[in-house]
Amino acid sequence: MDYRVRAARITDVERIAALWAAVEPSGADVAERATDLLRQLVYLPQASVLVAESGRTVVGAAVLALRTSVRAGGNVGVVDLLVADPGHDAERVAELLAEEVLRSARNKGGAVVEAALAAESPGLAALERLGFAAGAPRMEMLLAAPRARAAGG
Repeated sequence: MDYRVRAARITDVERIAALWAAVEPSGADVAERATDLLRQLVYLPQASVLVAESGRTVVGAAVLALRTSVRAGGNVGVVDLLVADPGHDAERVAELLAEEVLRSARNKGGAVVEAALAAESPGLAALERLGFAAGAPRMEMLLAAPRARAAGG
């Protein structure tokens, strides 16, 4: 089957969110909250939102966000999302998306690309095949409380 990777359009956001929710266990809650942000990222120069298509169907998606880092000596790209529809060749789709994410990071002046994906993600295997390796530990702190779920939902 042929797959094509392209920049996402605003009309792809709902499908990206639905795919994310279907593929990742925690994806449903996160995708619902992130839909508006995904719409913004489609237009921002410091981000790349990519989709993989088979025919006219979106079968995978990736999001790369860039930030400037003095420590890295340039931009640091973060692969924030890499999902592939398991009903297709998920490993191939993830690999194509990962390759395009790296190309985009290089084109945007990236010095380092980081990713944090679930161990069972086909995206993780694709990134490892492309040369990603475990890095230094990261610390994080949640600044915004997650939105409460609507009653009955």
